[in-house]
Amino acid sequence: MKTIAILGCGWLGLHLAKSLLLKGYKVKGSTTSESKLEVLKNAEILPFQIQLETQQIIGTIEDFLKEIDVLIIDIPPGLRREISTSNEMSFVNKVKILIPFIEKSGIQNVIFVSSTSVYGDGFPIVEITEETIPNPDTESGKQLVVSETLLQNNIHFKTTVIRFGGLLGDDRHPAKFLAGKTNVENPDAPVNLIQREDCIGIIEKILNHNEASEQYENWGETFNAVAPQHPTRKEYYQKKALEFGLDLPQFNNEISLGKLIKSDKIIRDLQYTFQKEL
Repeated sequence: MKTIAILGCGWLGLHLAKSLLLKGYKVKGSTTSESKLEVLKNAEILPFQIQLETQQIIGTIEDFLKEIDVLIIDIPPGLRREISTSNEMSFVNKVKILIPFIEKSGIQNVIFVSSTSVYGDGFPIVEITEETIPNPDTESGKQLVVSETLLQNNIHFKTTVIRFGGLLGDDRHPAKFLAGKTNVENPDAPVNLIQREDCIGIIEKILNHNEASEQYENWGETFNAVAPQHPTRKEYYQKKALEFGLDLPQFNNEISLGKLIKSDKIIRDLQYTFQKEL
């Protein structure tokens, strides 16, 4: 039985852990909240309370990383505003603190959950592949790019990076945030979204593919992960507002900036079939 450690059992990580348990994996999971330890335990996830800070890690990180086959890092930067120079690269510093513990544990394979925000939005609509050079225009995107590089350049373990688009599932839908808003930008930009079920399916496919394949492995690779449907923002969010019974967002008609993220590599190399439409 392989053991997977998920650093960050939040909105995605907790559901991923439960799915992996059903697939026969043993799962360790971390949370920053003491009250959530019981939730993990009740789900038969081995619970750890771990807090990554810029200068230290609070919690038994050595025990969490001990005797595992794959580490999945799912800790979003959580940067709600531009960071002042005194605190810049705070997320990057957390990754830097974590890396020596990964090296010491002897873990060979890591999955890092990243975001398509690393590509930015400040250009006329173009197609984006994994070969596109990142050009982030947000603080979180900038720190994700640096963190990806730190992990993938490490010679002691291999890191596969998954750049997820906007996450959908349960009550999490951007159409609810946009409902009734006016002067919404970029009406003709394509959406780049993905359902939580497909996020989980792609991670499991990476795990299973590497276990089954003797000729090709995708450790150390980078994958874009968004649903293959790309309606325009105006078309999609007005349609969803009607479905949810919400006020329609009103878009301006100025030039649209954005990107169309291609997931062809996941479909081709992992032979992954997306499970849910947007």
